[in-house]
Amino acid sequence: MYLTRGSETEEQSWFTGKIGHHFKVLTPENRELGCMGASLNRLPQGCVAVPFHWHAMEDEIFYILSGKGIFRYGEELAEVGPGDTINCPAGTRIAHQIGNPFAEDLVYLCMGPHHAHEVCGYPDNGKVMVRSTKQVGTLQVAPYMEGEPEQPNIFELWEQSKK
Repeated sequence: MYLTRGSETEEQSWFTGKIGHHFKVLTPENRELGCMGASLNRLPQGCVAVPFHWHAMEDEIFYILSGKGIFRYGEELAEVGPGDTINCPAGTRIAHQIGNPFAEDLVYLCMGPHHAHEVCGYPDNGKVMVRSTKQVGTLQVAPYMEGEPEQPNIFELWEQSKK
């Protein structure tokens, strides 16, 4: 059994301008294992927690504890408050984001896995995140065989290995 006591978990902060939030990882062991985990988030006025994004593999569930916020899901916007539950299923390519335009901090639980091979898309800016490579960037569309050598490298490597 894993037990994480709230009094033993320090609040961390991550901000870049108006994107970021204060948070406590409530299940650090699960985050390392890629299992279902939870974090307690506190979002100040005028901030969004993270950029507008979708997940290929990770479902996310948010439960609002206090304060008010706005939830963006695809083209839809909704005001959210205490007791509201938000479900963002993976694989839909429908992006989501939580923001707080109100004076009071928005406090909520976020639950979901932390999959080592997750891929996220960011439709507002065209970026893609591939967690296993620890890379975020843009993709350039190219034909499947573009850049492949006329003579596949495997044959030269094979010949070299026999020397």
